[in-house]
Amino acid sequence: MCGFVGFLNELSDEENNKIVRQMADRIIHRGPDQDDYYVDGDISLGFRRLSIIDLEGGSQPILNEDGSKVLVFNGEIYNYQEIREDLIKKGHIFKTHSDSETILHGYEEYGKDILSKLRGMFAFVIWDKNKKEIFAARDIFGIKPFFYYTNGKTFMFASEIKAFLSNPKFIKELNSERIPEYLCFEYIPSEETLFKNVYKLPPASYLIYRDGKFDIQPYFELKYDIDDSKSLEEWEDIIDKTFKDSTSMHGISDVEVGCFLSSGVDSSYVVNEMAKKNDVKTFSVGFAEEKYSELSYAEEFADHVGVKLYSKKITADEYFEAAPKVQYHMDEPLPNPSALALYFLAQEASKQVKVVLSGEGADELFGGYHYYREPLDFAAYQKLPLGLRKTAAAFARHLPRMHGKRFLINGAKPIEERYIRNNYVFPYTERDKVLSPNIPAAKPETFTKKYFDKVRNEDDITKMQYVDINTWLVQDILVKADRMSMAHSLELRVPFLDKEMLKVALQIPSKYRVGKEVTKIALRGAAAKELPEKTAQMRKKGFPVPLNDWLKQDKYYNLVKAEFESKEAAMFFNQDYILKLLENHKNGKEKNMKRIWSIYSFLLWYRQYFVEN
Repeated sequence: MCGFVGFLNELSDEENNKIVRQMADRIIHRGPDQDDYYVDGDISLGFRRLSIIDLEGGSQPILNEDGSKVLVFNGEIYNYQEIREDLIKKGHIFKTHSDSETILHGYEEYGKDILSKLRGMFAFVIWDKNKKEIFAARDIFGIKPFFYYTNGKTFMFASEIKAFLSNPKFIKELNSERIPEYLCFEYIPSEETLFKNVYKLPPASYLIYRDGKFDIQPYFELKYDIDDSKSLEEWEDIIDKTFKDSTSMHGISDVEVGCFLSSGVDSSYVVNEMAKKNDVKTFSVGFAEEKYSELSYAEEFADHVGVKLYSKKITADEYFEAAPKVQYHMDEPLPNPSALALYFLAQEASKQVKVVLSGEGADELFGGYHYYREPLDFAAYQKLPLGLRKTAAAFARHLPRMHGKRFLINGAKPIEERYIRNNYVFPYTERDKVLSPNIPAAKPETFTKKYFDKVRNEDDITKMQYVDINTWLVQDILVKADRMSMAHSLELRVPFLDKEMLKVALQIPSKYRVGKEVTKIALRGAAAKELPEKTAQMRKKGFPVPLNDWLKQDKYYNLVKAEFESKEAAMFFNQDYILKLLENHKNGKEKNMKRIWSIYSFLLWYRQYFVEN
């Protein structure tokens, strides 16, 4: 796990050498073990290394035999040894035992087709000196980040946006037109970012840049191929076998590997498998407020498996103190409250190990979120005439907040309109009241339509999962996983997000993914072969945080209120409106935690990047 930076040269060699080092220093947290650089007349590349595999020989940038191609790479390729053996047979000469060099020689041999052979998480850049061409790619899930900036003749790229701040050719501007999308989704649901002219390379895509021209193409497309011929028990066996193989692959390392552990089935399944082969260290965090803490469950399971658990209870003071640092590390504002818990979890783990395995991705692939049950709940109601449902919805909109209101409103909408992610932060109808001045924006479903269109013939549960895999997982779950672990120079691996696991998940019928009473049916059944029944059937908690309660306490209420009253808040938001949200939450009139934290996170982020930095 590492970080890289690079840019096409526009200045003198001396200046380019200085700039590329300064850019790499901005992301030293991604790789504190080593740094190295490559600068020629056309391009400058920088690399920060966290040594995991081939500790002595895996430094980068790395060149091929004749020095015509140069690579910088962030990630891990779990099947690199198999690919390496094939390349040696074809005559390629290796100088190291690293997975990095396998990518470089693989590109020499297969061109862009090397991407279909890679099993792992990655973002990389290859510079072809002869063609004067950049080839870059990102893994199929988007586990590893890749950002690029383009403005006229200027082209630069990096593992994190903050690296661009050290390049004098980078013009830092707020992309304010994207704020409405942020308020709805809690992230930007497109290739754009909140920095003008900074873009994200989409997952499962490659980029070719030559003579000032871009070509971005997908190299993999996620497609469901439902197999109704197998029983639930057969799917459970297939999942278990594939998961054991994936966990084994993800455990490959020349340094000690630990595991995150919560109360859920996903992390417990990972820990149980790793504990069979290693005296594995596990890590968990909780809170003094017991109703939000998962520590007791983690402790019970750790005792059951016989592994050492390192834990920490996070205080409200620590949580709020870390919030600005978290938003800085995110690059863009991300108000998911669990991100801060993950920040402290990674901090604890980094004291003991350099690599951890975690359970991200299981919910999206195997149907773990409770709201995936909604189509089953709506099934009978949606048999009523559409006109009747629309009348009920129109009536319900005028009702105060009450149980059943959302059901009546959403029951009159097709899945493509009522679902953009697990839920809105600010509904489309409310965000214009929040913003000052008003920023014209498309309806949220505009951004998810292309995904729904690709699975138009699938059932509603499958449609929801497909949208989440392509949006929520990429833009939220994996962003906080990467940034919060890398903030502490910790490599986080996700064995559920594996090519072979994906192949299985895309074939399982929805009836074996989600039922009226339970989620992740087949995955839980597979886990139950290995875990206690209580653990395998544990209801998902989603990293609960006491933030809802803390925001009612004077100390933290006043911290947030001060930000809401600031001149920066006045630039973007209707201050009367957002202060009312805060006041109503404190007094218990409304539950506005997500809305409040979304605005607060944006203001903390803006202060980090546009006021203090």
